Amino acid sequence: MFIGREKELAKLNQLYNTDTFQFPVIYGRRRVGKTALINEFIKGKDAISFTGLESTFLQNLENLSKAIHRYIGTAGEAPVYPSFQSAFETIFALSEKKRLILVIDEYPYVAKAYKAISSILQTLIDKYKDTSKLYLILCGSSMSFMEEQVLGYKSPLYGRRTAQFKILPFDFSESRKYFKRFSDIDMAQIYGIVGGTPQYLLQMDDGLSVEDNIKMKILDPSSYLFEEPGNLLKQEVQKAALYNGIVTAVATGSTKLSEIAAKAGEETSACALCIKKLIALGIVRKETPYGESASKKTIYNIEDNLFRFWYRFIPDNLSLIQNDMADVVYNDISAGMSTYMGAVFEDICKQYLWEMNRRGEAAVRFTSLGRWWGNDPKKKTQTEIDIIGEADKNTALFGECKWTNEKVDRGVLELLVERSLLFPYGNVYYYMFSKSGFTKSCADAAEKMGNVALVSYNDIVTALSK
Repeated sequence: MFIGREKELAKLNQLYNTDTFQFPVIYGRRRVGKTALINEFIKGKDAISFTGLESTFLQNLENLSKAIHRYIGTAGEAPVYPSFQSAFETIFALSEKKRLILVIDEYPYVAKAYKAISSILQTLIDKYKDTSKLYLILCGSSMSFMEEQVLGYKSPLYGRRTAQFKILPFDFSESRKYFKRFSDIDMAQIYGIVGGTPQYLLQMDDGLSVEDNIKMKILDPSSYLFEEPGNLLKQEVQKAALYNGIVTAVATGSTKLSEIAAKAGEETSACALCIKKLIALGIVRKETPYGESASKKTIYNIEDNLFRFWYRFIPDNLSLIQNDMADVVYNDISAGMSTYMGAVFEDICKQYLWEMNRRGEAAVRFTSLGRWWGNDPKKKTQTEIDIIGEADKNTALFGECKWTNEKVDRGVLELLVERSLLFPYGNVYYYMFSKSGFTKSCADAAEKMGNVALVSYNDIVTALSK
């Protein structure tokens, strides 16, 4: 079953229908669904598909040769082409007569095994691009390699690509399409646990409760997701132990670089380099208070929900899990789940606002959204605002998000209004987001003010379902 990626498929097909040489580059971190997208796109089309191996030059050449001969229909033992250049020459020649797709998946493995391959492709593209109907797709999971060695200006292939697709995890709305039996509340928690990475979503079972999914799919040492964060880091980075320490530090509340370094037991300069890599992988994100592009208040948080959940709850409970005490660990998780879901709900609320913005239904047509924290000079205390979105220098929205079982009362709205006065906007609109709805007092105050939207979690689900 293939889900989502409608925009990417539409663009890939649009390029395909030109019947001219095309060279889209597809990249994104592992498990995000790149190969599934490509396989869906090439269905029913003439295609030669080849996946690079982390192996020798000869092994990769043999596999490419087999892929070409399968397409041609060569009988008997398929001969190995004498070189990559001759193999590619054959493909380009075939594509002069008809539309043909060539997919090289995990291209970084091939390029590392044979460093001249990008230069060979560059030469052949320049030679055949005006007469060829080849549709060349290079795909890779190594984000840094694809961005620097394929898309970067120092690459021999620079300027040749006709499109690029950075494949990201699904958002909350798209993630919901994987399941039919989870309740809306359960779906928010599932998204909070595994995020929008397709391979992780596929591990979840909507025939089970959230509790049983956690116990069976994450707290079981034999399960796929129990080992996944560590395995992914081992595949992507050297010194995986240091990266583990950094992610654990961030997931458990150390958000400033100095705090992260202290908890990881490493120099800040070394941690900064690791964090840069984690940001590129989509595991960590860098944040500054809204409106402050460069700030000493910079912090780091976990971007990927599986990593956020796993590193928040698993490392401290590892011995219990390995001694078959998942029930005890789950009780700890359950006690902290409401607090944990706070940041997840903020993310869902931002996604809702962006969707309303795209539809032209947001109260303020904002150009950016963010979170703010800083000093309240009147109270001389630190304070924060969950969501700020600016339309222009005089117009903005402010949002507050509450993932609790209690209805949001009037005092929460009044506090948001008070905090908004720290900013000089003359035209202001307020969004109150709540898991459980709002008290009559809050609803009456919002109606009287006239510039307040009260949005329950049910409202969000309804809007994102349209």
